[in-house]
Amino acid sequence: MTGIFGSMLGRLFHISRPVLWINTVGPAVVGVWLTGDLWRWEALPLLLWLTLPFNLLIYGVNDVFDQETDAKNPRKGSLEGAKILPEEVSPIWRGVLLTNVPFLIYFLSILPYTAISWLLLYTILFVGYSAPPLRFKARPYLDSLSNAAYAFPLVFAPLTLGEGVVWPAALGLMAWSAAKHTFDAVQDIYEDRDVSITTTAVRLGARGTILWSGAWWTIATICFALASPLVALVNAAYAGGLLYTLHRRPAPETGRRLYKYSIAFPYVAGTVAGVQLVGAISLGAYP
Repeated sequence: MTGIFGSMLGRLFHISRPVLWINTVGPAVVGVWLTGDLWRWEALPLLLWLTLPFNLLIYGVNDVFDQETDAKNPRKGSLEGAKILPEEVSPIWRGVLLTNVPFLIYFLSILPYTAISWLLLYTILFVGYSAPPLRFKARPYLDSLSNAAYAFPLVFAPLTLGEGVVWPAALGLMAWSAAKHTFDAVQDIYEDRDVSITTTAVRLGARGTILWSGAWWTIATICFALASPLVALVNAAYAGGLLYTLHRRPAPETGRRLYKYSIAFPYVAGTVAGVQLVGAISLGAYP
């Protein structure tokens, strides 16, 4: 029994794509730091939820409804995403419910209404990205814009702690997330088109995606500049490098080759932002 349980837990861990947990945990940690504190115990349940439970919800639901596409995608079955079997659907649903429902019940019973509203919208958008009837994934432009939800922890983390929101940082990350989603989807244009999924990247093509993502990354840079000029500079340089490389050879193959650098993007930008915040807080220089 222990072996079966351990094997199932390991499989759910893989499906949750731990290499991408930074996209949920990172904004929440920065959201806490933006309140002026390096640590608040009240934030611990939120941070725990944003590890395996919420990422299993994001990617488990995605894998359940994308089985046809994933079967044709060479990236799946690696660290970049699982390739599930039909008999795994029920265990995934059970895993999603068992790991998320207790947290949601706790949050509904204790958090301020403002935090709850953002948290619920966060959950709905991610479920709706993959699951019908909303299925934003197959709706051009909405697929990109719905991914602005990745920035919501910058809103509901401080609200959970009874603090104000640093809106330039939150809005900047919303724009950044919309840009990155479409940029990353370039690599899947052929696979999505083959199963009649029209993403923003499929609709615009690689060349159009350069303009779309470039516009949102520009907006993100402007917003970040209001909070941290150094973060804005790093964002502009990194995004510019990705876009320029895709521009030189605008094709899904280029997007696939750039994906590992795109995955590193939040680590690089987050480190720059985090070091500044931690340093300012530690030195008593954070306003």
